[in-house]
Amino acid sequence: MNFTRNVIILRAKFAYRTQLSMMSYRSLFTLLVLFLASFGVKSQVILVEGNYQGKNLYVQNPFASNGIGFCVYEVRVNDQVSIDEIASSAFEIDLRNYKLNPGDKVEVKIFHKGDCKPKVLNPEVLKPKSTFEVTTMDVKKEGNDYILKWQTRNESGKLTYIVEQFRWNKWVKVGEVDGTGLGGPNDYSFKVVPHSGQNQFRVKQVDYTGQPRVSRAAPYTSPTPEIKFEPVKADKEITFIGGETMYEIYDQFGNIVKKGFGGKIDLNGLARGGYFLNYDNKTGEFFKR
Repeated sequence: MNFTRNVIILRAKFAYRTQLSMMSYRSLFTLLVLFLASFGVKSQVILVEGNYQGKNLYVQNPFASNGIGFCVYEVRVNDQVSIDEIASSAFEIDLRNYKLNPGDKVEVKIFHKGDCKPKVLNPEVLKPKSTFEVTTMDVKKEGNDYILKWQTRNESGKLTYIVEQFRWNKWVKVGEVDGTGLGGPNDYSFKVVPHSGQNQFRVKQVDYTGQPRVSRAAPYTSPTPEIKFEPVKADKEITFIGGETMYEIYDQFGNIVKKGFGGKIDLNGLARGGYFLNYDNKTGEFFKR
């Protein structure tokens, strides 16, 4: 009797353990399937490029769509695997770990699962910001040329300098010079064409904010003689007397129809009528017959 009872108990324990084992195997199998499925979706990469400005990147990192793990599974900075902790809903990419100097090129690749998408919260920190300070600026005559020279410091990114001249009651772009993006001192020069009388020149940069950073104006008094034009009623061309000059032609509605630099203006293509002519440092009018 006791022997039969013990056999029954042993069979029950064996069946129970077998059932637990089967449940464990099923659970493990289910987890394995889900884990593999999470990588079954094609991975994608977010590329963030720019130049090091001394600041770090921050990433918003959601869960994968199946709820297992976070979206980002690897980050590379200039092809080096990041050592930052990325298993979090938000993480920092610490660019100080890569011994970068201000202005150095940075390429960040954020690898993530294809069924979700992380977000870089501050990509603008890799874009150059205009911070230049002009220490000296003046215009000097060298031979037959007039050269605008300026020296800067405290640049923090490579941005173009836009050279402007004050003409006709407005600032007019006359050229561009690439900035070095270095702390300085940085020396620049640009050939300019002064008009007669009192001149003003300046430089500016426009960064990712869209707001221009402008230098002070450098004055220069030119010995160039005053320029005139003829005829006031013209058929084919306008001739400048006294030298070559920058010019702009506007129609009666204020639309610019022609601009350039030279000693003459070809009027072919202009309709008959009255026009305003900006030239030298003044504005005049003429009639196209």
